[in-house]
Amino acid sequence: MRLVADRVRVRVPASSANLGPGYDSFGLALALYDEVEVTATADPNVRVEVHGELAGKVPTGPENLVAATILTTLDQVGASRTGLRLRCTNTIPHGRGLGSSASAVVAGILAVRGLLDEPELLSPEAVLAIATRHEGHPDNVAPTIFGGLTLAWTPGPHAVRLPLHPDIVPVVAVPPTRLATSAAREVLPAQVSHDDAAYQAARAALLVEALGRRPELLFEATVDRLHQEQRRSVMPDTLALVDALRRRGVPAVVSGAGPTVLAFGVRGVLDAETVVREVFGGVMGGWQVGEVAPDTTGGTVERF
Repeated sequence: MRLVADRVRVRVPASSANLGPGYDSFGLALALYDEVEVTATADPNVRVEVHGELAGKVPTGPENLVAATILTTLDQVGASRTGLRLRCTNTIPHGRGLGSSASAVVAGILAVRGLLDEPELLSPEAVLAIATRHEGHPDNVAPTIFGGLTLAWTPGPHAVRLPLHPDIVPVVAVPPTRLATSAAREVLPAQVSHDDAAYQAARAALLVEALGRRPELLFEATVDRLHQEQRRSVMPDTLALVDALRRRGVPAVVSGAGPTVLAFGVRGVLDAETVVREVFGGVMGGWQVGEVAPDTTGGTVERF
């Protein structure tokens, strides 16, 4: 296996996982992007420039997540390792429940696809499998790869695109504080009741209908019993905002493992961004609120 290109540019979207009841399975790609320019070099060293989010705070050598993923993916496809020079321009907030680590992993794998003389070895299905091994679960990597609204499941892993109603308007409220996914998972119970599992299964099924065809069902479809309330101790402001929005009829959920809040507006009916700002009332300073369109293309790679 050899490299046929020495420079590629990758763009990967943010993602919001779970979407309420779809724990570790549903995901939505969002039009907020990280871009990575990768140059394969004769110099055996790995050098990474990081601009934007977390510049000066993340590794700039082979332990950088994008670089490390490139190196391990080269190993997995049987290509020789090479020196690397990376320029990463990050806009996806890190540690906020918007899939930043999944995006970094997918960016690394797609970069290898662009460098290879046989890119078909890294089909979308292969990218999903490798990225899931890195991440541990496919809910964020699936929308980052395929774009749009996705449903992913294991074993496999497998993923499918689902229809997303064009009138649905995602709004994110991003806090100034970060929370590690591992910390958010540690507070979850090892077991759930049969009643809660049955309730959750019904809401997850309803969510498919609400997101695809009947947005008026979103409020009921986004109720969760398995992970959000259980995480209140590690993200109290997040759950307070979710509660306040839902009291006003806004379908609001924790984005991924948090602490970002994702709210769904419906074009022409519910301006969720305005409601979010009304609820804030200037009390929870430092949060950034805005509409973010769904991404429909997923990760892309080009040679240059």
